[in-house]
Amino acid sequence: MNKSRPIIGITMGDPAGGGPEITLKALSHPEIYDRCRPLVVGDSRVFHRMLDLLYEKGILEEDSLSIHEAHSIEDCVFEYGTIDILHMDLVDMDRFVFGKVQEMCGHAAFACVEKVISLAMAGDIDATVTNALNKEAMNLAGHHFSGHTEIYAHYTGTRNYAMMLVHEDLRVVHVSTHVSLREACDRAKKDRILSCICMADRECRKIGIANPRIGVAGLNPHSGENGLFGREEIEEIIPAIEEAAAQGIDVDGPVPPDTVFSKARGGWYDIVVAMYHDQGHIPLKLVGFVYDRNEKKWEAVKGVNVTLGLPIIRTSVDHGTAFDCAGQGVMNEISLLNAIDYAIISTRQ
Repeated sequence: MNKSRPIIGITMGDPAGGGPEITLKALSHPEIYDRCRPLVVGDSRVFHRMLDLLYEKGILEEDSLSIHEAHSIEDCVFEYGTIDILHMDLVDMDRFVFGKVQEMCGHAAFACVEKVISLAMAGDIDATVTNALNKEAMNLAGHHFSGHTEIYAHYTGTRNYAMMLVHEDLRVVHVSTHVSLREACDRAKKDRILSCICMADRECRKIGIANPRIGVAGLNPHSGENGLFGREEIEEIIPAIEEAAAQGIDVDGPVPPDTVFSKARGGWYDIVVAMYHDQGHIPLKLVGFVYDRNEKKWEAVKGVNVTLGLPIIRTSVDHGTAFDCAGQGVMNEISLLNAIDYAIISTRQ
C-alpha cells in the first residue's frame, strides 16, 4: 500500500438523503484509490441497504463492492472494491425511511460531521469531505447550526472563515451565507469584505495561481449607481477594495452583480467575492447543474463547496440531500468526485 496517498474522511450526510448512494457510486471508481485512501464515516447498516438496492437495480455489478465495518483507522483496508466505513451506531433501521425528514437522521448526520472534524484535528486523517445534511432534521435533533460551515467553524475554534464554491475555473467566495437577505445586506461591511478578499487571494495562490485577479461584486443593482440605488458600495465595498489594493492584491470592483460572473467565465477574474448566498450560488449552479429535459433527469451536478480559513481541509458536494430522489438509485456522484479531487489537491499544498 502506498502510504503517501492521503486519508480522506467522507461523511455519510443525512442517511435519508442521497449521501449513501453517491458515496457508493463514487467509490466504485477504481482511480480514486490510486490517489487517496477514502474512509467513510457513518452507519454501515445504511450502506448495506443502499448497496443491496444498487445491486437489485443493476446499477452496480453484483458483488463488485463489499463493505468493511471498521472501528478504527488501523482496521481499514484502503483497497479498491472494499469500502471502509468507520461505523457509528446511529440509525435504527426498523424506523429508517429514505427521503423523509427524521430527527434520528439529523442527529446521525451531525454526529458524523463532528467525528470527522475530530479525526482531522487530531491529525488522523488528511482532509474531510462532507455529503449533504438536512438543516431541518439537524435542528429537530437539537443541533442548532445553519449548515456545515458553521459546524466546522465552531468545532475548530475558527472565527474568520468563508464559503467558496468552485466549478472548473469559476470560483466564488461569499461575504455572508445562511442568513436572511435583509441580514445579508447588513453584513456587507468593510472589514468582512476585506477579509474575504484576502482569503480569496490566499486560496488562489495555494492552488497554484501565482497572481490571482479578484473581482468584487456590488451589492445593489448597477453597484449602486453612485449612491442612487444604495450607498453600501460607497461606504463599505470600495473602502475594502482600496485597502486590499494597498496590500498588493490585484482586485477590481465593485463590479455590477449582473456582469461580474460573465466576466469571470470569460477569464477576467480568477475568483469573485459575492456579497451574499444566492448572488454566488445561482451562477455556479447555472453552469454546474445540467438538467436533461428530454430524459427528465440531471445529466450533471458538478461543483465543490470549500470552507476557507479553517485549520483543516473541508470540501463538500455542492447540492442538497435530494430527498425527492433518495433511495431510488438515480443520483449523480459527479459533485462528490469533484469534492474528493479538490480535497486531494489541497493536501499537496
